[in-house]
Amino acid sequence: MCYDDNARPPIPDGERGTAQGDDVVLNSADGTRFMAYFARPEKPGKGQVIIYPDVRGLHQFYKELALRFAEVGISAIAIDYFGRTAGISSRDESFEFMPHVQQVKLDTFFQDVQAGLNYLRENADAQGATFPVGFCMGGALSLQSATRSEFGFKGVIAFYAGLKRAFGGGATALEQADKIVYPVLGLFGGADQGIPVSDVRELEAKLQQKGIEEKILVYEGAPHSFFDRRASDYAEASSDAWRQMLSFIASYS
Repeated sequence: MCYDDNARPPIPDGERGTAQGDDVVLNSADGTRFMAYFARPEKPGKGQVIIYPDVRGLHQFYKELALRFAEVGISAIAIDYFGRTAGISSRDESFEFMPHVQQVKLDTFFQDVQAGLNYLRENADAQGATFPVGFCMGGALSLQSATRSEFGFKGVIAFYAGLKRAFGGGATALEQADKIVYPVLGLFGGADQGIPVSDVRELEAKLQQKGIEEKILVYEGAPHSFFDRRASDYAEASSDAWRQMLSFIASYS
């Protein structure tokens, strides 16, 4: 599990405005209803994000992360993965997520992404550049999304992406790296026990070989899920991760 119920996203440095967030239910192309959370800034700036959560799906950490983005002027929608298998229900710590994780397939996930993008673009700044931001499983899915030109992203952001995680028996994010078409910002912990730095460097090398603009950062000594307000030992890594994300979004918006 990436984040428990007590985890909260760090607060970005600098000036913040106000934001409003709401639970919404979206409809995928195959008729599936699934949960999402939309956060709208009082004064929109450039860029908007679609947030891919960790293995637990849409829980409180990601709703608050959407609000943190909106407070700095970036509209955000966080989506749930499990509408087809778990319906619309709570994703608190009592949710047994793994049977549902094992049923996630890329083709239906991409349908949900498109539904999320449609809602975001209809209810936020339709002209804004859009970026997926994924964590753990969501980081892997962010890289998988980077192979799909039809989404019209300007770049993708992946936190501690499971580079060798496959969905529905398909290829892993590392195996798909030569098909990525958008700039990539990758943020990893140097002490992450599940993601060897050698895998991260292989991803970096593949992107460079293809000529994809990339920035891959490994925070020395930081573990998986270091981006957490409670993790005071990694507060500087979290602050820098915010700076990197906002700079990346500004650069491509």
